[in-house]
Amino acid sequence: MRRLARPLLLTALATCCGAAFAATADQAPQGRLPGWAVPQSYQLAFKVDPAQQDFSGTTTIKVKLTQASDHLWLDGAGLKVSKVTVTDAAGKAHAGKYVAVDPKAGVARVDFGRTLKPQQLTVKVEYTAPLNQQLQGLYKVTAKGQPYAMTQMEPISARFAFPGFDEPGFKTPFDLSITVPDHENVVANTQQVREQPAGRGWKTVTFAQTLPLPTYLVAFAVGPWDIVAGPDISPTAYRVKPLQLRGIAAKGEGQRMQHVLGETPSIIHALENYYGFGYPFDKLDLLAAPDFEAGAMENPGLVTFRDWLLLIDKDSPARNVRGSFNVNAHELAHQWTGDTVTTEWWNDIWLNEAFATWMQQKVTMQVHPEYRADLDRVRGGQGAMNNDSLVSARSIRQPITGNGDIMTAFDGITYQKGASVIGMFENYVGEPTYQKGMRAYIQSQKYGNATADDLVSAIATAADKGDAFKHAFKSFLDQSGVPYVATKLEQKNGQAVLQLSQSRYLPLGSSGDPQRIWGVPVCVRYGTAASGKDGAPSSKVACKMLDKATGSMVLAGASQPTWIMPNANASGYYRFSLDKSELGGLVKQIGKLSDAEQLAYADAIGASFRHGDIDAGDMLAALQPLAGSKIREVATVPLDQAAQLYHRIAANNAQRARLAEWAKAAYLPRLEQLGYQRKANEPEDDALMRSSLAGALAFDFKLPQVRAALLKQGEAALKPGADGRLNLAAADPDLLGDALGVAVQEHGKSVVDALIAELPKTSDPALRNGILGGLASVEDPALAEQVRNFALTKPVKVGEMGMLLRGGRDTLAQRDAMWTWFTGHYQQILDRTGSFSGGRLPSLAAGGGCSSAEYDRLQAFFKTREKDAAGIGRGLAQTGESIQLCGALKAKQDPAAILR
Repeated sequence: MRRLARPLLLTALATCCGAAFAATADQAPQGRLPGWAVPQSYQLAFKVDPAQQDFSGTTTIKVKLTQASDHLWLDGAGLKVSKVTVTDAAGKAHAGKYVAVDPKAGVARVDFGRTLKPQQLTVKVEYTAPLNQQLQGLYKVTAKGQPYAMTQMEPISARFAFPGFDEPGFKTPFDLSITVPDHENVVANTQQVREQPAGRGWKTVTFAQTLPLPTYLVAFAVGPWDIVAGPDISPTAYRVKPLQLRGIAAKGEGQRMQHVLGETPSIIHALENYYGFGYPFDKLDLLAAPDFEAGAMENPGLVTFRDWLLLIDKDSPARNVRGSFNVNAHELAHQWTGDTVTTEWWNDIWLNEAFATWMQQKVTMQVHPEYRADLDRVRGGQGAMNNDSLVSARSIRQPITGNGDIMTAFDGITYQKGASVIGMFENYVGEPTYQKGMRAYIQSQKYGNATADDLVSAIATAADKGDAFKHAFKSFLDQSGVPYVATKLEQKNGQAVLQLSQSRYLPLGSSGDPQRIWGVPVCVRYGTAASGKDGAPSSKVACKMLDKATGSMVLAGASQPTWIMPNANASGYYRFSLDKSELGGLVKQIGKLSDAEQLAYADAIGASFRHGDIDAGDMLAALQPLAGSKIREVATVPLDQAAQLYHRIAANNAQRARLAEWAKAAYLPRLEQLGYQRKANEPEDDALMRSSLAGALAFDFKLPQVRAALLKQGEAALKPGADGRLNLAAADPDLLGDALGVAVQEHGKSVVDALIAELPKTSDPALRNGILGGLASVEDPALAEQVRNFALTKPVKVGEMGMLLRGGRDTLAQRDAMWTWFTGHYQQILDRTGSFSGGRLPSLAAGGGCSSAEYDRLQAFFKTREKDAAGIGRGLAQTGESIQLCGALKAKQDPAAILR
């Protein structure tokens, strides 16, 4: 049900030579619909009973026809059309014909029956369709035995719900009315304006007309929802009326919405103040979806979330509380970048997602500085660099060559790399200047569509920068890869001069070409001769736009000798390398680096290891000073790297034991100081640190004392109460999944059976996540197969399957077992999830692989299956390359270096 992108020739024909394009009426357009038929507005009428399997709809579209034609093209998938009526500009109606020309891609043709001259038409389509079972379009989900129907249209799933022009570049107003059983509640993008009886047992609810929207932002939900009022969001200088705020949750869960509703006004106020533009829609509902394909979705006026992000109470895990705020801020940032201003086409989806990620981090730093969103930005960018180091990595502005490119565009490159690049150029021009450019961009494109050129030009104008700035910015948008900046410190005429060179960072074993140039705003922190306020040596920052293969900068006032940190404030999206003397000088200054700079230092060490420049022992020694940091994000980096060595590089039990001892010495005292139970009024970061340390020490390094403490909690949680239900509240909420996981590993089938029996009885999403996390820790081969089989059954929500299927792959034997199971159940997995997650299937099958045999079998299996679901091809390329790089790194290493 995907379609390929059209060649540039067809694009030209559609825009300048419409008659030539129209001559191919029997062939569905390959990609964007032809531009000679443009929607002006929609009227959508649905009749939906969530208890049924199907729904009915009537879609009426006003269409501007700009050339003579006897047909037009629409997107529609799985629709059973009963009647089409075409009304011309004179008001004359006649029957049309709906032809599903490419059912797999979801492209259809409406035949007029005669040639019509350019004019405005009204096309009315009456149809029925199934409530989708794969969490897209208008889909059905059940919670506590109650059926619900709700929508998820992004990116190209609106066609499952109604026929239309399913592209982001077509923005029009929508009028929506929904007929539902009397006892059901219904919510949509806008405020309800009318409710009328619609025959025995039915009612029709009509909503206010929307502002111009693309099809992927149309949203509504039907069911026995709890609808709870939040605090009205008070007016600001940019919005004169209070904003109505509500929470929407499955029946019986509404009382758990108060926390997120209480946090929301501060987010809206921060966004309005930044953009200088009030929230543009008529109300704001936050909906906790009982099952959901995405993490959340920014539908204007009706933002939808995975339920665990919104159902928060005093016993919720700290990661849920923090995630709730961060994701809410991200989705609400979209109300400006994405909803008010929408990308013109999917190659610029970063204009939505990268900006929402970047803006969320700014809001979080303002409202909850203790959440350290500044470090989230750095870690997110570094995570994206790992993917961006692949030859098969996509660029931020990836050309759309097929629907797979649309489906796989929602990744770390778009979100985290995009946000990191935005932050880098914001740092380069200054925050006030960047804000000025963003405000101008929003105002100039308000309620319309935008491209990268619009944004980059707005920033360049605000900064009074010319083509060189635009070229530098676009060099990160239009090509994949991570710049690798090498430095060499020299003394010339009594001055410290830093020589710079750039290439593409490529890990050991990569087949890529390192010769690539970006416009890199390089900022370097260095030691100075002057003293700071406390009498200690101080530092300065120097910056240079490195837009050639080599360059240099003078470090004015540098001490003799000096030290350098080549990514000051970790504001740059690039990696750096240091020679041994420079690295030695920087190691001595670790305590003087900011937290973000310490993360950049750690990334450089890890990158040098994967580049083949240092061995495992050198890496651990260089990272050791960070383990004692008071900052969780910094302190856990060495632990994560040691875990990778344990599972990927260590060749025998002696080497693994050495790593376990290293981890024990570095981290067990800290965990024991924190304890294994949440303390009253403790900082959330303590709970997050406890969870990180306990999980790593118990599962990666198998420390007996940590496992014993977790097992005690797991056994308490598994003890049935008088009602026969498990006592899951007996475990610390942040450790529940780990506690149950240790119990699964220690006690085996009795625990697996108990958790499988408990999951269908449990509606609390945090407890469900704990159960799933425990099951995912299974190691016994027979029980692992039982858990995987369970993942395909109805008690496991479609959106929960991945938690069970991505566990248990640390050893080759585990990966072999997963491979055998996956290939034997491939069709069942594809039927349940493949239409929206094709790009994830190869990594689900073989992620974590590290040998040529694993690579070969992956390629052989998927080579003839790339067309089974959109995105498999890209997922195959990236998973395969990751396996090859892991094998190359392992072959290069001398595992004995771990014992140093």
